[in-house]
Amino acid sequence: MINEIGRKSKESSFDLSLLSTIDKNNIINKISDNLIKYEEDIISANKIDIENGRKNGLSEGLIDRLLLNKERILGMVDSANKVRDLKDPIGAINHMEVLPNGLQIGKKRIPMGVIGIIYESRPNVTLECSILCLKSSNSLILRGGKEAIESNKAIVKIIRESIKELGFNENFVQLIEDTTRESANALMKLDKCVDLLIPRGSAGLIKSVVQNSTVPVLKTGDGNCHVYVDEYADIDMAIDIIENAKTQRISVCNAMESLLVHKNVSDDFYSKLKKIIDKYSITVYGDEISKFKLGDIEDATDEEYAREYLDYAFSLKVVDSIDEAILHIRKFSTNHSEVIVTKDYDNSNKFLNLVDSACVYVNASSRFTDGFEFGLGAEMGISTQKLHARGPVGLEELTSEKYIILGNGQVR
Repeated sequence: MINEIGRKSKESSFDLSLLSTIDKNNIINKISDNLIKYEEDIISANKIDIENGRKNGLSEGLIDRLLLNKERILGMVDSANKVRDLKDPIGAINHMEVLPNGLQIGKKRIPMGVIGIIYESRPNVTLECSILCLKSSNSLILRGGKEAIESNKAIVKIIRESIKELGFNENFVQLIEDTTRESANALMKLDKCVDLLIPRGSAGLIKSVVQNSTVPVLKTGDGNCHVYVDEYADIDMAIDIIENAKTQRISVCNAMESLLVHKNVSDDFYSKLKKIIDKYSITVYGDEISKFKLGDIEDATDEEYAREYLDYAFSLKVVDSIDEAILHIRKFSTNHSEVIVTKDYDNSNKFLNLVDSACVYVNASSRFTDGFEFGLGAEMGISTQKLHARGPVGLEELTSEKYIILGNGQVR
């Protein structure tokens, strides 16, 4: 079954590569229209997933990731339309030069071909990945988790029927409905058909794909994101950033999970931080100094400092210097997103230069690490590796280049 899906994707990728920008935009428009037209079908399917999730003991953070309602479906449509309006990267020719022998040589932007994604929970990912792949002329194989299978089936049905309504190959987008480990393993070995595999989900899922795949993998990472409050920080700004980064949405990879505070930061900061902790009933894991500052909090070990909580919880450490903060981040970071809050120019530059993560912020919340917020419309995930893409994976990151050479009879 997986081999047949792969074969259909490979064949459809050649059809998709011939579509014009107008054709692709028309497909996205049709999908957006049908998402709104059939939103009740999506919500009904999603309710089954929510009920099953609660029966299976999913945390409220994961339930939140899973939930679809009218507002979120409108957000999905907005994201699709944003991608539609972006410049089509396919076909762009760069660096065309004439060599001394008269050959014209340059690079042309092309699709990857067939992209597979193995992901968990969030059914909005199903739509975002489909729209990005359609716009970048890549066929897509989706393999979601069992938590969102009914939602995914409903969304993919709408996508495929929308493509078919316009007379194109519905196999541009396919869903593997088998959510067993065997189906994921089979997709990882489909290197004759799949050109790039993207895992998106827990650290365990990503590690499994990286270790077992024979298909080239674009690694997206879990997010142990840090906020460092420097001794020269604006306290009120720091509190606002912490509250937003930790509590605006707890179930996402760009939420704050670790807080570092310089030892010279005033007690006023801790009194304001305590109000946030109490307001949201946040569990804090801290060192001895932070326990003294805040009172009744849990002991932190290396395990807590390394954890992605995805819950109303975070780790806290008081540091002697910015250098200690940077060393702590290097030790425990997942290289996703890190923040410094400071009014000191030199410290902000040091943090930007020495913190080696995909996204590094000065005086802003880590919650902005997102394809939509970065103007990419959506993203396939947040890449925490350095090859070939880093940060939000948008349209251009789903493409490659090939050399094109134009001659008039030259021989070597």
